[in-house]
Amino acid sequence: MVLEQNLSLVSKVNRLLNWGHWFTFFNTLLALGVTSAFWLAEPLPVTAAGWLYLVSNWLGHTAFLCFLFFILSIFPISLVFPYQRHVRGIAAVLATAGLVLLIFDAYVYQSLGYHVGSASSEQTIELLRQQVVTNARNFVLITAAVAALLLAIELTLSNFCWKKVQRLQHSGFGRPLLALFLGSFVFSHSLHIWADAQLKFDVTKQDNVLPLTYPATANTFLARYDLLDLQQLKQDKADQLQTQSSWQSLQPLSCQLSAPAAFRIYVVPTLSKELQLALQHQGFASSDQHFAPVDPQLALLNLVYGQLELADNLSLLQHPPAWLAQQQSIRVGKTGHWPAELSWLTASSTAEQPQLLFVEQPEQLQQLLHSDEAALVLALTASHQQLLLAPAPLLVRWPGWPDKKQQAVTQHLDLLPSLLFSVGCRSNWPGDALQEPSTLPKLNLTKHQLISFKKDKMTVVRDDGSYGVWSAGTLVPLNEKMDLPMLTDALKRIKAP
Repeated sequence: MVLEQNLSLVSKVNRLLNWGHWFTFFNTLLALGVTSAFWLAEPLPVTAAGWLYLVSNWLGHTAFLCFLFFILSIFPISLVFPYQRHVRGIAAVLATAGLVLLIFDAYVYQSLGYHVGSASSEQTIELLRQQVVTNARNFVLITAAVAALLLAIELTLSNFCWKKVQRLQHSGFGRPLLALFLGSFVFSHSLHIWADAQLKFDVTKQDNVLPLTYPATANTFLARYDLLDLQQLKQDKADQLQTQSSWQSLQPLSCQLSAPAAFRIYVVPTLSKELQLALQHQGFASSDQHFAPVDPQLALLNLVYGQLELADNLSLLQHPPAWLAQQQSIRVGKTGHWPAELSWLTASSTAEQPQLLFVEQPEQLQQLLHSDEAALVLALTASHQQLLLAPAPLLVRWPGWPDKKQQAVTQHLDLLPSLLFSVGCRSNWPGDALQEPSTLPKLNLTKHQLISFKKDKMTVVRDDGSYGVWSAGTLVPLNEKMDLPMLTDALKRIKAP
């Protein structure tokens, strides 16, 4: 009697598992339709290798997600609670919830450029809030209709697979389909290993398109057996970064005919503690979190040209910036012979008072400053052993300076757009006009580091693929994972639309 009961239980579990396999297969077909939406949010590949990876990764990874869902939900339920009606109903509800979540993730990815997760919870909640505030009724109706339709489809599939499980088992489709999905999964990872070693960015740029994607890479494996020169790979990646064709081009200024008076920016080689105290007695306030490049050439590129260190941008220092000829209100000058990198810049007389003035001797500031003028005084560069962008002194006497709660971090890239904005000129440059700051995280880019700021958190990604997360206020390293949503949002500053 006990043996018969055991055999009956084994038979029930076996049929439930067979049903679960085919139920998962049909859900894979549904999921393929949903995951195709992720590719519509990205530029399509331009090479044969890119297309091969797209198709194989789409098939293999979608099947993997559905199989993982089966292993974590339907499989344990079938073993612990082997009652077919209950299991089939529970599985239909769980599959519906999984597809709704996948559809929602595709919507978030198309809207924001990254997936739903703990790191993107703030942005996801804000996106939902906007939808509810804008049109709550349609949002609820559409969500309910989609969920009800999917539940009806899932219940139908569940019932169909249960009734036809024997016929499906003998149809001969199982093994070829398993070979297709498993082969696609293995092939996509193998292709990614090759593309990662050969720097085929048409393949590797698809790494994070699908949710929960962790493609195999070549760096560690090949380097272990001395088959890959990591130093050469590092240089090649840096070169590729500088020549991205998808970077947004800087547009000419758009200036109004009438404009208010501008504040002045005084740049000095260094700002001693004594000079900072003297300026504070004259009404200047110290800005706690202003970041400047360590390299003087990059600092000048950020400050005078409003640009990042991409391609051969440093060669721009030999010529006056284009924005000087596009407006008549802002002038750049210097005292003495500093900085030497700006060979085109001539010394200014004390009567001219340009709005952006490089002062070779900091002691001259007392003679140049007017008691009633709005002004910023800053050091050209910062000093740090590890970071290429670090805190630097900035003294402010300007009523229009943003409140610290609104703008926690500033950098050299922000000062020129702010100065131009004060005379009625706007630009699409990567820096912020501080009078109307962007909601995007801040970004700076050098040949060896990509730096992004959001509130008090600074993420540094190096050209060898390593990264670090720091406190922007104290420069204390934080034991946190890379914030991909923050980096994605920051890169929207230079990504071509």
